[in-house]
Amino acid sequence: MLVVLTRERGHNEAVRAWLPEGAEVIEVPLTTTRYFDVEDVRSTLVANDHFGKFQALVVTSSRSAAYLALATTALHEGGIVLSVGPATAEAMSAHAPGVVVTMVGRDGALTLSPAIIEGPVLLLGATSTRDELPAALRAKGLDVTELACYETRPAALRGEDEQVIGRADVIFIAAPSAWSVASPLVTNPTWVVVPGSTTATAVRATHERVIEGWGPELRGLLSAL
Repeated sequence: MLVVLTRERGHNEAVRAWLPEGAEVIEVPLTTTRYFDVEDVRSTLVANDHFGKFQALVVTSSRSAAYLALATTALHEGGIVLSVGPATAEAMSAHAPGVVVTMVGRDGALTLSPAIIEGPVLLLGATSTRDELPAALRAKGLDVTELACYETRPAALRGEDEQVIGRADVIFIAAPSAWSVASPLVTNPTWVVVPGSTTATAVRATHERVIEGWGPELRGLLSAL
C-alpha cells in the first residue's frame, strides 16, 4: 500500500502513527504557508472598531493557533472561544493552555453557528477561507470580522511528485486548498482520507472514494482496504 502524506514537512508525524504496518509512505507537501508578522496582525486587530467587544472568537485552523493569545485580547469579558476541528483545538491547547475552548466543531465550521448567538464575532484564520460560517452568522444579523494571520499557497510539484500522487493507494488531504492541487493528479482507485466534513465536501465534488476520519481508528480502516 502506497500512502502519500501531503501536509508540510514536519506536520505528518502524528498521521504516520495511524498507518498500517508495512505501508510505503511518501511525503509530497501540496501547500506552503506564509505566516504574517505578529505585530502586523496586532495592529490590524487593535484598529478594529470591535476590539475588546467581541463576544465570540472562532479559530478556524491549527495554523491560526499561534495567534490565539493575541486574538483573545480582543474578546469582551465572558466572550467564548470556539475551534474548527479537534486538531485545531489541540494546537490551541499547546499554544495557549490557559484558554478555555467552549466548543469544538467536529463536523465542520458550520456546526459552530448554533452556539454563537451574540456578536460581534472574530474569525481567526487564513486570507482565503470558506464562507459557510461567516454567511450563516451574518444571516443571523451578527457582525463578523475575519482576521487573517497567514496565507496558504500551492506548492510547486516536480514531475516525480506528480507521479507518486498518481500511483497512490491512499492520500491524506487535510484542507480544500491541498485538494485543489492534488485533484487533477489523483486517480479514481485512490482513497482520499480527510479530517472532516468541510474537506470531505470539497473532495466529493470530484472524487468518489473518500474516508472521513482523523485518528488512530484509521489503522483498522486502512488495513481492511
